[in-house]
Amino acid sequence: MTHQPSFSQAEFADKKKITRREKFLGRMEAIIPWPSLLAVLEPFYPKGERGRPPVGLERMLRMYFLQQWYGLADEALEDTLYDSQAMQGFARIDLAAEGVPDATTLLKFRRLLETHDLCKGLFTAINADLTARGLMMREGTLVDATLIAARPPPRTRKRNATRKCTRPAKASNGISE
Repeated sequence: MTHQPSFSQAEFADKKKITRREKFLGRMEAIIPWPSLLAVLEPFYPKGERGRPPVGLERMLRMYFLQQWYGLADEALEDTLYDSQAMQGFARIDLAAEGVPDATTLLKFRRLLETHDLCKGLFTAINADLTARGLMMREGTLVDATLIAARPPPRTRKRNATRKCTRPAKASNGISE
């Protein structure tokens, strides 16, 4: 049985412009060696014998990459995945059928990678594959603008000080002299 796209997915597919985010994620989809990365992580990923069933390993890895590329905290990634169709597509999340994994699930996955020192192995495998293709990945900086409530500047003039006029005074008939 084929999956019928939701209205929002159909509308998103028909849009005219392809964003820089979509181009970047499409390129990453094509160049990252997913099977070899999953093979590195699979021995360490929980099988779901106790507690909640785990989210799919590939989805968690894709979400981890989104988090690293865009410099997002766990909660911010969760919110962004609900907002961005491009990121949902990359992470292979269909909101019509399932929800986005919560921030705690993302935190536990990151801790799993850190505990078993898997991040170095992942990025070594990626860079080796990219180097073989004549490509290179560098770390960059994404600037995030934050709105901060600011106080009005302090008064610099005394209230009783007289103000110098720079324009000529107007006559009572509206004509300047």
